[in-house]
Amino acid sequence: MKASSLDYRVSYPSSRSAVMGRNMVSTSQPLAAQAGLSMLHKGGNAVDAALATAMTLTVVEPTGCGLGSDGFAIVWDGERMHGLNGSGRSPAAWTPDRFAGRAAMPERGWETVTTPGVVSAWMALHDRFGSLPLEVVAAPAVAYARHGYPVSPIIATLWGRAAAVLGEQPGFAETFLPGGRAPKAGELFRSEGHAGTLERIAATRGEAFYRGDLAEKIAAFAKAGGGALCLDDLGNHRADWVDVMRQDFAGGTVHELPPNGQGIATLIGLGLLTAAGIGQAPVDDVETVHAAIEATKLALADIHHYVADRDAMAIAPDALLRSDYLAERAGLIDPARAGDPGHGQPRPGGTVYLATADARGMMVSFIQSNYMGFGSGVVVPGTGISLQNRGTDFVLTPGHANRVGPRKRPFHTIIPGFATNADGTPLMAFGVMGGPIQAQGHLQMALRIMAYGQNPQAAADAPRWRVLKGRRIAVEDGMDASLVEALRARGHEVVVEAPDTSFAFGGAQIVMRDGETGHYIAGSDPRKDGQAVAF
Repeated sequence: MKASSLDYRVSYPSSRSAVMGRNMVSTSQPLAAQAGLSMLHKGGNAVDAALATAMTLTVVEPTGCGLGSDGFAIVWDGERMHGLNGSGRSPAAWTPDRFAGRAAMPERGWETVTTPGVVSAWMALHDRFGSLPLEVVAAPAVAYARHGYPVSPIIATLWGRAAAVLGEQPGFAETFLPGGRAPKAGELFRSEGHAGTLERIAATRGEAFYRGDLAEKIAAFAKAGGGALCLDDLGNHRADWVDVMRQDFAGGTVHELPPNGQGIATLIGLGLLTAAGIGQAPVDDVETVHAAIEATKLALADIHHYVADRDAMAIAPDALLRSDYLAERAGLIDPARAGDPGHGQPRPGGTVYLATADARGMMVSFIQSNYMGFGSGVVVPGTGISLQNRGTDFVLTPGHANRVGPRKRPFHTIIPGFATNADGTPLMAFGVMGGPIQAQGHLQMALRIMAYGQNPQAAADAPRWRVLKGRRIAVEDGMDASLVEALRARGHEVVVEAPDTSFAFGGAQIVMRDGETGHYIAGSDPRKDGQAVAF
């Protein structure tokens, strides 16, 4: 796709313009974006930039990620694509009996903590593609942790909300509530423990975290608090290089990682839209929006029934993308009425996101998260390691593919996205952080950019919708009132949400390649503190 073919008219309320350059970083916090750009200035590549950004985000946006996160990546190395699953598995002691008597998995504390995978993802990326020394890549994050940084406004708001919920969790107040409260916007925050942990990770290439002194601290704290995570769980962890899944759409192809993540929902939804013949009406017309919502409902119904750790799934993921199956499911979309679909029967067959690109053609789509903001709320004393709560996404239903079990990856919300042109050349690295909105947000970004030619900033700015349950959907209050009423007339139960609850609509970051000149065009979501930066 050529930059000259994109629509650059200001279509939605925003003070931002698309950012352009030959080297690019786009993410949700300005200091992290600049950390990544500094690696490109040093002669590093897009992976070096992604790692510096990701490490810095654990310091400057702890409300969305941490050293105890999971991480996933899609890398275009200049010639081909690579997928990386850096999500952790459940502790070996997590048998279904451990959770007997519960109505659902817990949301906070040790009984939600799965093995952290993001450090292994960083190391796998650096081992294969990194060009700068790991200590150089980690240096900006170490400096912000040790010397402090001013907390940005949106992150300060989220931090304050988390304090009321997590203040009693083991280790949380000691690390994240200096002086007994959350820092306010503009106040400096420091964490010497976090700085030291980053230095140990860099010096040992992650060995200390999984099999050394840091692992021993994590395991000892877990044992003291009644948690199941142990040294063997940490030492047996690995990140896995995987092949991406794909779905042709609007003259190009969208790529997602295979399960245990929810990215396949985006591919199902786009396949359904293609089968339904979307594209005749304008992008913000009720015909288009209604069809996209209905396709998303069908996709979500399928993934919530089938998607889990790949080894536990009863069907091959590709079965959900078969053209005959998609055509059959697309037939369930009523163009005049909202539906409440169940899953089909195919025949056998709280998060941060960043995108980087360099002048040599490498592009990275990367995402990491603790989930639900600070995750479990558990923080290992003196280390800055805040642990994720990904275990809460297991289910307790006997026979379900995603039922909790030992050394099993849970269903995962965080997904990096990538798109290519019809000739296989890279088009964009993109993502929409934010729990359940992510697959839905990917679909909306692909629809706006690939099918309707909106520029990345306009696509990020546009009011979003998300499927809730049944016929209930939520829309941002910036959505045109006539569109909202038209959706209601078709049977959608529409909830209009004000800006102070709009975090649930996610934050998009997009870096798109101009097929004519080779430079990049980026957008960064105004719902976050972040920015796209370039030179």
